[in-house]
Amino acid sequence: MTDGRLSERLPDFPWDLLAPAKRAATEHPGGLVDLSIGTPVDPVPRVVREALAAASDSPGYPLTAGTPALRAAIVRWAARSCAAPAEGEGLGVLPTIGSKELVAWLPTLLGIGPGDTVVLPAVCYPTYEVGVRLAGATAVRTDSLTSLGPARVKLVWVNSPSNPTGQVLPAGHLRKVVDWARERGAVVASDECYLTLGWEDEPVSVLSPEVSGGRLDGVLAVHSLSKRSNLAGYRAGFVAGDPAVVSELLAVRKHGGMIVPAPVQAAMVAALGDEEHAAAQRAAYAARRDVLRAALVKAGFEIEHSGAGLYLWATRGEDSWATVSWFAERGILVAPGAFYGPAGERHVRVALTATDERVEAAAERLEI
Repeated sequence: MTDGRLSERLPDFPWDLLAPAKRAATEHPGGLVDLSIGTPVDPVPRVVREALAAASDSPGYPLTAGTPALRAAIVRWAARSCAAPAEGEGLGVLPTIGSKELVAWLPTLLGIGPGDTVVLPAVCYPTYEVGVRLAGATAVRTDSLTSLGPARVKLVWVNSPSNPTGQVLPAGHLRKVVDWARERGAVVASDECYLTLGWEDEPVSVLSPEVSGGRLDGVLAVHSLSKRSNLAGYRAGFVAGDPAVVSELLAVRKHGGMIVPAPVQAAMVAALGDEEHAAAQRAAYAARRDVLRAALVKAGFEIEHSGAGLYLWATRGEDSWATVSWFAERGILVAPGAFYGPAGERHVRVALTATDERVEAAAERLEI
């Protein structure tokens, strides 16, 4: 053992803290309904599995930058779904080993360290703060950039649609964030993993001209195929945006061996090129959302934000751990809002990622 262990910079892993509630919920006669995490439960699309299998004889080292076919597929998808510049107009793209890996290591990859500040949303995915701690920098949680004063801001995270709240930030708000960051030489990293899952609200990418002003400098968009294509087990994500920043990320990642396996790269090409499976998966989530939302409201919960994404942000005005216990008594596991920052302590996050049968079971239990 040595002093200064990296693990000592990090908080407890949030989901480990849910173990007692999970044990209690598992004792329900009808079994556990796990709505605590956003892990896909539906099959990987056949077109993706076939592409993975066809590329399985891959004895050589893959490219950190991604194959030409994958880079082209990302550019085409980003143009289609994010209103990003079309192929040949300078969009930097880079495959990542899922999106969580990039979130955790982006501050370090950008050379951010002690004395630097990274801005996080007031309520946000815990890994943003983990990444700041790994880099030894300072995290500030705020939704108001004007409150920061003279801090040496190097990176601003935005997350729209939000995990956990499902809130969608308007294009005008995102444009102000980008302009503010550019004035200070900071990078805006936009976590857009739920971009294509708009329900009442329509999300917009930081790559869209109405946000970026038609320029890519200082902006990055982070995407994942975990939810869109059920590829959480493949660890398939990518980052797109400022080509100069993406080139810097590539240079460091080459040294670190941060490479997406070749069969997964081939699977990503297939997934990004097929919208049929994505539309079917979106419809499945929409149906589950309707069932859970109605059941929660009927049970006395208020649903806040939640206009997009894979979660319902629910409250009944009490401490989030008390609400977790209430759900556990009914055999349902949800995530306490406290996981996402002090501002979330009176909410719980309810995931839509359970089978139709388990979602119906949860709805029935909420009526009791």
